[in-house]
Amino acid sequence: MRIGVVGAGIVGLAVARELAQGQAPAVVTVLEKERDVATHQSGHNSGVVHAGVYYAPGSLKARLCREGGERLERYCAQRGIAFERCGKLIVARGSDELGRLDELERRARANGVPGLRRLAADAMRQIEPHVRGIAALHSPQTAIVDYRVVASAYAADVRAAGGEVRCGFQVASVSRRAGEVRVRSGGGAELAFDRLIVCAGLHADRLARLAGAAAEPQIVPFRGEYYRLLPAREHLVRGLIYPVPDPAYPFLGVHFTRRVAGGVEIGPNAVLALGREAYRWSDVVARDVVETLRYPGLRRLARRHWRAGAAELWGSLSRRAFVARARSYIPGLVVADVEPAPAGVRAQALDRDGSLVDDFRIDVIPGVVLVRNAPSPAATAALAIADHIVGALRDRSAQ
Repeated sequence: MRIGVVGAGIVGLAVARELAQGQAPAVVTVLEKERDVATHQSGHNSGVVHAGVYYAPGSLKARLCREGGERLERYCAQRGIAFERCGKLIVARGSDELGRLDELERRARANGVPGLRRLAADAMRQIEPHVRGIAALHSPQTAIVDYRVVASAYAADVRAAGGEVRCGFQVASVSRRAGEVRVRSGGGAELAFDRLIVCAGLHADRLARLAGAAAEPQIVPFRGEYYRLLPAREHLVRGLIYPVPDPAYPFLGVHFTRRVAGGVEIGPNAVLALGREAYRWSDVVARDVVETLRYPGLRRLARRHWRAGAAELWGSLSRRAFVARARSYIPGLVVADVEPAPAGVRAQALDRDGSLVDDFRIDVIPGVVLVRNAPSPAATAALAIADHIVGALRDRSAQ
């Protein structure tokens, strides 16, 4: 069977690897518009290997995160890829956050997060001496890795199994003819497949429309901006320090992330990006801006969360405001301790009613599997997501 995979991010490559190495191997071709793999979300994420703390029990995120993280750890050991269990501390700063911490603990235990502990302030500071708070959850198995390195290893596995990773191929059209799915590039090259799997991240909705699927959910790009601690101040953070999520707010908020190659980053915030690949304020793509602003779902989201959005924007424009938010966890932090770090852009799927699509969303139409939403912890869960997609493909083929 000839199978095409659109998108050489970590999920697309994990799917291609599974198909190429499966019990009934397929002839797999990965199509990527950029010159290399993991150029966008997969190469700009936090590098965290999540343990499953946050996700609603029974959701795809909860089920696939735990399995995927365990498989990723084994894979990294086999391939000699740096993988560090640095642990995560989720900090309640005041009594108003304790109820939300209770709910988070309930979810984490329902999801079987290994080694989870509830800590009082003194025990919390034994793990992170510079942190301030009144209670915390500690997830010692949460780890860090370089997902760009992992994605490159997956691509090498695809090639070693006889597949092809074809960069510089930007999909312009998808059609069906005589039982085949035909994919044409902007340059006029055409390839034919028996099945097509679309893992297009920031362009997932556009590729879905090309394939004849529903236009929604629409991808709305949010840029996540980071600062990093100067080397002399990295001792302020030993592992990962996270906030207790606020269910009234659509994003997690600023946190501290140690990187496996060294360094500590602070962020991200979440500001509306002026393009699907707009990593700086100066990156403006008029088509993307118009499409985003015209979408009713964004307007409804903005009406509900405009105050939070204004705070995020202020944190983007003011380093002092950004650091002040981070200092609520690490009181010793000052503006002079940080420098700008590269930003990322999150592909947030948004329904027309303004609801953020929280769980992974995978649709199947004739001949095509569409990954419509794959936010964090998709990189952690990629190998398990690949199994899930391949299973859906086999079920569809058997019908």
